[in-house]
Amino acid sequence: MEKWYLMTAVVLLGLTVRWTVSLNSYSGAGKPPMFGDYEAQRHWQEITFNLPIKQWYFNSSDNNLQYWGLDYPPLTAYHSLLCAYVAQFINPDWIALHSSRGYESQAHKLFMRATVLIADLLIYIPAVVLHCCCLKEISTKKKIANALCILLYPGLILIDYGHFQIMYNSVSLGLALWGVLGVSCDWDLLGSLAFCLAVNYKQMELYHSLPFFCFLLGKCFKKGLKGKGFVLFVKLAGTVVASFTLCWLPFFTERAQALQVLRRLFPVDRGLFEDKVANIWCSVSVFLKIKDILPHHVQIIVSFCLTLLSLLPACVKLTLQPSPKGFRFTLVSCALSFFLFSFQVHEKSILLVSLPVCLVLSEIPFMSTWFLLVSTFSMLPLLLKDDLLMPSVVTTMAFFIACATSFSIFEKTSEEELRLKSFSVSVRKHLPRFTFLPRIIQHLFIISVITMVLLTLMTVTLDPPQKLPDLFSVLISTELTSANPPLLLRKTGPELTSVPIFLYFICGTPTTAWCAKRCHVRTQDSNWQTPGRQSRTYT
Repeated sequence: MEKWYLMTAVVLLGLTVRWTVSLNSYSGAGKPPMFGDYEAQRHWQEITFNLPIKQWYFNSSDNNLQYWGLDYPPLTAYHSLLCAYVAQFINPDWIALHSSRGYESQAHKLFMRATVLIADLLIYIPAVVLHCCCLKEISTKKKIANALCILLYPGLILIDYGHFQIMYNSVSLGLALWGVLGVSCDWDLLGSLAFCLAVNYKQMELYHSLPFFCFLLGKCFKKGLKGKGFVLFVKLAGTVVASFTLCWLPFFTERAQALQVLRRLFPVDRGLFEDKVANIWCSVSVFLKIKDILPHHVQIIVSFCLTLLSLLPACVKLTLQPSPKGFRFTLVSCALSFFLFSFQVHEKSILLVSLPVCLVLSEIPFMSTWFLLVSTFSMLPLLLKDDLLMPSVVTTMAFFIACATSFSIFEKTSEEELRLKSFSVSVRKHLPRFTFLPRIIQHLFIISVITMVLLTLMTVTLDPPQKLPDLFSVLISTELTSANPPLLLRKTGPELTSVPIFLYFICGTPTTAWCAKRCHVRTQDSNWQTPGRQSRTYT
C-alpha cells in the first residue's frame, strides 16, 4: 500500500490518544473495600501467580470468590499469569498473596496501563491496520482515513485506558477481528483459530459466534458437502476442537474442574441485566417486574429463545448466501440481538456491537458514525464515576471531527448512500410523495446530538430530584437507541436485520420522568444492581 508513512502517523496518533487517556483516573481508585475493575485485574494476577491452577476458580481461604473472583475463560487467566510474572520481577509487593489487596501506586498504575498498551499494540492495532489495507474499491487515502476513525473510536479507548475494563477489550476484540480477516480472505483455518482464542479469552465473544458459524458453514455448502466442502468442514471442526482442548487442557483432568469454570463463566444467578442498559429486559422491567412474575429458569429459557429468534433471519440468509459483506452486516445484527435479549447484559456490552459497526464504517459512514457516537455517550454515567468527563468529551469530539472530515458524512445522506433506496422505492409504490426520508434522518441526527449535549450538561451541573434519583441515568441509557431509527428501515442479509433494530428502538421509550421514577434502584428488586456491592462487568 502506498503512503505507509501516513498509516504509521495514524497508528502513532492512536497510541498517543490512548496513553494520554491512561494518565487519568480509573475504576475504583481509592475506594475501598472493593475498589473496582482495576483492582480485579491486579487481584487475578495475585491469584494466578500464588495459587495452583486447580484453585483458580474455586472458593477458598486464599481465593475469596466474592472479592473479584476469576470468572473469565482460561486464556484470560493465562494472560493474568503472564502479567504477574512481569510484576513479580519489577515489584513482588504488587502481587503478594493477601497483603497486596487494594494496592495502589503511581508505579503500579504505570505498569497496569503499559500492559493494556502492549496488548493493544500486539493484537488490536495490527488487525485494524490490516483490515483497512484489505478494503476493496476504495482509495488508499480512504483506507488511511478508515483506520484513523476506528483507532480513535472513543468507547473502546475510554473503557480500556480510562475505566480499566476487567480484561482488556482490545485483546478479545482484536482476536475477533483477526478472525473476521481470516475467514473473509479465505484463510478459514487461521480465522477460526483466532476467533476460538477470542472466545476463550472472553466468553462474551459468543455475541459474534453464530455469524462465524453460518458464514463458514455456507462456504462448506457452496463447495459441496460431498467434495471440498466436506474436507473444509472436517478441517474447521478439527481446528475448533484442538484450540479449545489446548486452552482447557489443565481443567479437563477432573470433571468438577471443568464444571466449576463453566459455572463461573455463566453466572445466571446474577439476573437479566445490570445498571440502566438499553435492552428489552431493562425496558420491560420499567412497567413489569419480570423477576416477580417468571421463575428464574423460565427467564433463562425466554431470554435464549428470543435471542435465537431475533438473529435467525440474518444467520439463515448468510448460510444460504455467504459473502464477506453479508458476514460483516450479520455480525452487527447478531451482536445487537444478543445485547437486546441475552442474559446478564451490561452497558459496556455495547462495545461488542461497536466493533462490527466499525467494520462497515466505510460503507455506511453516516449511520455508523452516529451509532458509535451514541454508544460512547451511553456509558457516560460509568465514566463520570471515574472522573473521566474531560477525556470523554475530547475523544468524542476528535472522533466526530475525524469521521466528518474523512467521509464527508453530511454530504452522503442520499437514499443510495444510506442504502435505503430499495425501502424508499417500495414505500413510494403506495406513497408517491415519499421523497423526504434523507431529511428525516438528518433531522433525527441533529436532535440526537443536541440531546446528548443537553443531557451531559444536566448530568454534570444539576442534581436529580430526590424522588427521581436515577432520572439522568435512565435518560442517558435510552439515548443510545436514537441512533437506530434509520437502521430499522434496512433489510436482512448484507444489510441489518430489522427486528432487533426495531426492538432496540422500542427499548428507548421510557424517557419520561415517570419512567425514571419506576426505574429507581430498590434493594428488594434483584433485576437491578444491589446497592452496597461493587457492580461486576461482563463485557
